[in-house]
Amino acid sequence: MKWSEKCLRIFEQATETYHITDDVDTMVTNPYPEQTIEFFLYQKNWIDAVQWHLEDIIRNPSIHPDEALKIKRRIDKSNQDRTDLVEWIDSFLMETYKEVAPLPGATLNTETPAWAVDRLSILVLKIYHMQQEAIRPDASEEHKALCQRKLNVLLEQREDLSLALNQLIDDIENGRKQMKMYKQMKMYNDPALNPVLYGKKNG
Repeated sequence: MKWSEKCLRIFEQATETYHITDDVDTMVTNPYPEQTIEFFLYQKNWIDAVQWHLEDIIRNPSIHPDEALKIKRRIDKSNQDRTDLVEWIDSFLMETYKEVAPLPGATLNTETPAWAVDRLSILVLKIYHMQQEAIRPDASEEHKALCQRKLNVLLEQREDLSLALNQLIDDIENGRKQMKMYKQMKMYNDPALNPVLYGKKNG
């Protein structure tokens, strides 16, 4: 099975399962064995689905400021969790292909495979929600037609991104691309690096 096929199958499964309850507080029940790549792909999309809806909630113009602050902090934590999972997936791939010797002239890619996987997970959620809008019973025909046109573009984008991801993995497998991984050194969550946090601590 191609990498994109595995990712899409698991992402679509997680997205559909999340929307059974459609509740940001629903606990994930991951159907895959822990510490497997399938487990972490499912976890990745679940986190993305929850964050998608947290982003909707925080944009409610009637939200109370205290509640908005709580949601913002959940989103910050979610972003860190997403980054951690992307780095785990890249580490898995680095380990998988560690014996592959890059060919002379092997090039680097602008992003690692796992960041392309991240984009694919978000795209699955975009497609799901745009499909819902395209068939929304209370929407106007103009709204549904516009959403269908946008959906068609998203579906084309899914095909292109899937192809590009498969090509990147194939290039890494065959030594045509070098895989290098740089940790995302997020500073705002680190009490030792965020001046507001360490200033408060030292003050």
